[in-house]
Amino acid sequence: MTASSTQGLRQVHLAAHFPGVNNTTVWSDPRSESQVAFSSFRHFAQNAERGFFDYLFLAEGLRVREHKGRIYEADVAGRPNTLAILAAVAAVTHDIGLVGTLSATFNEPYELARQLATADHLSGGRIGWNIVTTSDAFHGANFRRGAYLDRDDRYRRAAEFLEVATGFWQSWAPDAVLADKEAGAFLSPDGIRSVEHHGPQFDVAGRFTVPRSPQVRPLIVQAGDSADGRDFAAEHADVIFSLHSEFADAQEFYADVKGRLPALGRDEDSLKVLPAIGFALGSTRAEAEENAREIALAQTSGATAIAFLERIWGRDLTEYDPDGPLPEIDPDPTGAGITQGRANNSADPKATADAWRARAEAERLSIRELVIALTARHALVGTPGQVAEEITRFVQERASDGFVIVGHTNPYGLDEFVDTVVPELQERGVYRDSYGAGDSLRHTLGVREYA
Repeated sequence: MTASSTQGLRQVHLAAHFPGVNNTTVWSDPRSESQVAFSSFRHFAQNAERGFFDYLFLAEGLRVREHKGRIYEADVAGRPNTLAILAAVAAVTHDIGLVGTLSATFNEPYELARQLATADHLSGGRIGWNIVTTSDAFHGANFRRGAYLDRDDRYRRAAEFLEVATGFWQSWAPDAVLADKEAGAFLSPDGIRSVEHHGPQFDVAGRFTVPRSPQVRPLIVQAGDSADGRDFAAEHADVIFSLHSEFADAQEFYADVKGRLPALGRDEDSLKVLPAIGFALGSTRAEAEENAREIALAQTSGATAIAFLERIWGRDLTEYDPDGPLPEIDPDPTGAGITQGRANNSADPKATADAWRARAEAERLSIRELVIALTARHALVGTPGQVAEEITRFVQERASDGFVIVGHTNPYGLDEFVDTVVPELQERGVYRDSYGAGDSLRHTLGVREYA
């Protein structure tokens, strides 16, 4: 494209999802390495920075998932502390943003505000917080207070948490630190205000220990999809980590969330919508589709497929062949808790089982094939040029502002995308070819900045 033909095109934003605690990661792949070793985080982050991604994204696991009373090792078990990883990665990168998932349920505003502000200083203004809410007893059992939070209160707590944390972040004036050696004055007299908050979730009074950080308020990311979650994101977030990756569905979600902004005094670009999406590349579309099929089979082992059914059936199904037909027996209504740490997502297990059996029979699907069909999300599949064109279509036609790219191996799963798709996006004039010198993460994304 010529410069004139690219004028006015909306720019693509990309984030890189580090593989880890999920069934997307194929830990058995010969190319896969440790999800704990620093070398994995370093390679993944530096490669994403080579591709000019907006930020690296870390998920969080507060407890190892269990299935039938045992650790469910078909998922990658184990996740080191998010903030420690971000601090370490900040030291080996220069420009890419660093976003970590942290629970507003099992943290306290003062301490988490200190940790995030400190990381923002250490990284030169590149830190973001993906706010999640946690309300179930399984995760709560790892904490002193246990499952003390009613589910309906989770967003109320998150909003109040963010209000208190923001109060701390903004409590140091921009000119609070004088460091006047001749006068012997380090702080301005009124440079630090006291923070007082007395609400239903938090009762706080004190002064913050961390000077105003480069971004003042770290980038706020949110992933809720319920009505409450969308309201929370529209009011508080800078980025929505969305699961809506089918084009029509993504357009509908985009319009719904962005349509909430004017009433809150916000414009369209102040909130970025970035759906999570996988990819499979090939020299032809047919080759890419075959690669996508092989990835799906690797992600859904026989044991994974059986465990997926057991979550709905609520009973042991290990006697069934994952490459055979679905069970004819009905779910056990008393077995809803067979899996801990992952929602069953079915209010009526028998109705769900009946619907799955009908689909499997109609489409002649085995257990494993059905699970792949049920769990597969829309992915970017094609040649690098075709994938770049699809990304461009999503952004220009307001189905998203870009994507959170999810590779299936760690730490090299993003390399091919950076090598082949990024140049295609740059050729189309919709993607950067450098970072701005000294830009904060907020500036990189083009969202609200704080003085």
